[in-house]
Amino acid sequence: RCLVLITVGLGLICFHFTTQLINKIVFVCCICSLKGSGMLFMSTELKSWSDSRQYCRDRGADLLIINTEEKLVSSLFKETVWIGLSDREQEGNMKWVDNSPLKQGFWESNEPNDAGGNEDCIELNPAKSVLNNWNDIPCTDKRKWICDN
Repeated sequence: RCLVLITVGLGLICFHFTTQLINKIVFVCCICSLKGSGMLFMSTELKSWSDSRQYCRDRGADLLIINTEEKLVSSLFKETVWIGLSDREQEGNMKWVDNSPLKQGFWESNEPNDAGGNEDCIELNPAKSVLNNWNDIPCTDKRKWICDN
């Protein structure tokens, strides 16, 4: 009887540690992308826009590009995240990480506003309306991010 209790106890401890380990994996959200065979990954860490992009690129991906309403994925996430859009190279000239120009935006009211002259990177805020949830903020701010490969 004692051996059974010890075995069950060890099993529960192993289960607990395995569960904790799985929760620590950097990419916890893996869903099919609307563009086809690609996959989206949402981080659990907070990083600047540049560090977030580098993290994606180190893994053969890049920050998410949203170029159609069909690709809007904000309802799948609960927190603000970086997407692959910025005007870092030229103020007012929004470009995606693949260097393509912005054709259609889904901006919050009165955005982008470049408040303070240093808001060059774009976050997606799922708490806002699906078609109006982009905001420009400083690239050094820390956010979670979405990679798309």
